[in-house]
Amino acid sequence: MSVLVSNLQEKVPVDERLNELVIRVTEAVLHAEGVEPAAEVSLVFVDEDYIQRLNREYRGIDRPTDVLSFALEEGEPMPSGGGEVALGDVVISLPAAQRQSVEYGHSFAREVAFLTVHGVLHLLGYDHQTEEESVRMRAREEAVLAQAGLSRQGGENDTPYS
Repeated sequence: MSVLVSNLQEKVPVDERLNELVIRVTEAVLHAEGVEPAAEVSLVFVDEDYIQRLNREYRGIDRPTDVLSFALEEGEPMPSGGGEVALGDVVISLPAAQRQSVEYGHSFAREVAFLTVHGVLHLLGYDHQTEEESVRMRAREEAVLAQAGLSRQGGENDTPYS
């Protein structure tokens, strides 16, 4: 599996430990969902202006959001032919993650990990348009985060980068 991380913003500091965390939780989602090892995901950290432009352009919603997913494959997966298969891009607003971590009472790392897992699940076809879909997606999110030591309750298990 290949996880590419890019930081296109300067408002929130990003260190190697945060990069390692998002790579680890992305790989955990892909493994848990049985995705072929040849899969590639791109994670992009941006600011609120950048994500608002994307939200306006691609969704017609002129306001910032916390995470957007851009799947490159929809429906049945294409055969990889032995090479890597790009699943898509997950774009995360780090200022939104920072604000939401305070609002929800857990670490910044846990919030970024949550947004990463949420975005990757969208790439894999999960959605939350109905109550049933939302419950299914939330259960998968929390299972991966718990496996990564980033429980919903926080506390000692909410270690930033272990």
